[in-house]
Amino acid sequence: MASSLLLLFLTSIASLSAGTATVGIVEALNAVLNKFFPSTFSSSHLESTIVWHLRMPRLFMAIVAGAALAVAGVVMQNILKNPLASPYTLGVASGAGFGAALVIVTGGFLGLQVFITQEWLLVVSAFIFALFPAFLIIGITKMKGSDSATLILAGIAMMYLFSAGLSLLQYVGDESEVTAIVYWLFGSLGKADWMNTGIVAVILLIMLIPLVKWTWDFNALMLGDETASSLGVDVEKIRIYGMVIASLITAAAVAFLGTIGFIGLVAPHITRMVFGTDHRFLLPASAIVGSIILVASDAVARTVIYPEILPVGILTSFLGVPLFLYLILKRRKRNW
Repeated sequence: MASSLLLLFLTSIASLSAGTATVGIVEALNAVLNKFFPSTFSSSHLESTIVWHLRMPRLFMAIVAGAALAVAGVVMQNILKNPLASPYTLGVASGAGFGAALVIVTGGFLGLQVFITQEWLLVVSAFIFALFPAFLIIGITKMKGSDSATLILAGIAMMYLFSAGLSLLQYVGDESEVTAIVYWLFGSLGKADWMNTGIVAVILLIMLIPLVKWTWDFNALMLGDETASSLGVDVEKIRIYGMVIASLITAAAVAFLGTIGFIGLVAPHITRMVFGTDHRFLLPASAIVGSIILVASDAVARTVIYPEILPVGILTSFLGVPLFLYLILKRRKRNW
């Protein structure tokens, strides 16, 4: 765990020095330390502005969002008993995309644009519609039971439903609206600031409280529903509440950033290979690994086609596919 934190620290320092403006690793570190020890470390006003006002909010959003997506991935893979499950399995990303597209095409809905700006209305809409699939699936599971197969099938149905709605909005939207929708779907850290980073961080920290409390229950679920029930685990409650919490965490991240794939799928698998399947260690370690992946991906995205900045969601998809194939080839049965 300590080595993971050290790697996250080193990756974060490298990320602060990556970008179109030339700020070396030493200069970036000096700019950070100058904020706390101005008499010991010196930094120019330009370097300090670049690091603290442009790159630091982006870095912290990458840390928080990467951790959120990875934690959601751990929970989803456990409650669905499916190593291919991710935060988007239940249609969370499709719902968020539809909510964002709805605001972009219509300019708002229900007259809410009178009270808040369109930018924040887009975030609120994406967040609300990202949660819709979870609550619709709860209704279905109440009728048909909360077994993993029912959850997966209901999630696939929700994914296709909102994907169809998103396609409809793209069809009726004009050229500029479709362009805005597509850019949002790419996933980007470009709009990260201290306020939205704080919102995502608070939601993640609050949702981690019950997840940490349920780590023994998650371990029991790996033995099967009957065994978990015999050990005193309320399987239906854990499965439904876990689904809602995972959807809420994912919704908080994608509402501000757009679709960023593969982190919630790959990070838990990497962590299992190193730390094992005990959720007492798997949950926090996956959060760190998810942060490392997103921070590193954003650093590469800002330099790979210099001076342009590539949306990080595109890069995580490109990197995620070969990495996931590698994990499949190297996977040992005891890792799942």
